[in-house]
Amino acid sequence: MKKAFTILCVTLLMAVTLAGCGGGSASGGSITVISREDGSGTRGAFIELFGIEEKDSAGNKVDKTIDSADITNSTSVMLTSVSGNTDAIGYVSLGSLNDTVKALKIDGAEATAANIDNGSYKISRPFNIITKEGLSDVSKDFVDYILSADGQAIVEETGYIKASTNGAYAGTKPAGKITVAGSSSVTPVMEKLKEAYLKVNPNAEIEVQQSDSTTGVNSTVDGICDIGMASRGLKDSEKSKGVTATVIATDGIAVIINKDNSVDNLTVNQVKDIYTGNITTWDEVAPAN
Repeated sequence: MKKAFTILCVTLLMAVTLAGCGGGSASGGSITVISREDGSGTRGAFIELFGIEEKDSAGNKVDKTIDSADITNSTSVMLTSVSGNTDAIGYVSLGSLNDTVKALKIDGAEATAANIDNGSYKISRPFNIITKEGLSDVSKDFVDYILSADGQAIVEETGYIKASTNGAYAGTKPAGKITVAGSSSVTPVMEKLKEAYLKVNPNAEIEVQQSDSTTGVNSTVDGICDIGMASRGLKDSEKSKGVTATVIATDGIAVIINKDNSVDNLTVNQVKDIYTGNITTWDEVAPAN
């Protein structure tokens, strides 16, 4: 009986030890590739900037992200997924980056607004608002505020690079409701702009609906929202539907990994190789001991 009990204890101890090791090695295990959903402006910019999107023989753009990639549908889910998996890699808007994950240097440059501004960190894209003709007076006034010195100060305070050098806001403060919809990456700065604008124009009412860039563009086209949000430029097919993109900020895309991972820097080509399946384990890119 005592021998059987001893064997049981040893077995349980081995099981606990193996379970503890199952979370993934910090820089040697198989890489868990995490990407965003189709329609995400962040995904569209990411695959373009890292060369993951390539043209086929017919000249059509093809996303070469590996089929085994885990797909998340928002910035918050991406951050949670990477912070909870020691072998994960993902990407988020620089302005949404927090201390639950580690942002990698790319080609030796840290992912900061300053480095985007000086050109050393090249993984950046525009934040756009999408509008069409017939914009209401209050929506026009809100757009004027966003592009004013007051609105652009909010953009910089939130961690992005301003896109306008206009003067101070001098709007007419009209009444009415504005519906803004689209990109989950643009949403955080839009919420800050909404809050600041309502302080100077309490006559307005603003509803911000978070989804993705493509939904933001289509909602503007269909008249479901007054202003769309997109973390990418407009496609020719979208421009033909009568909408216009206006840049309100420049944002970087941070490539993120778990904080326990010892990797600190990747090249653009290494990121591409990871997302296309040519690099599959962390020990292929881990720093030498």
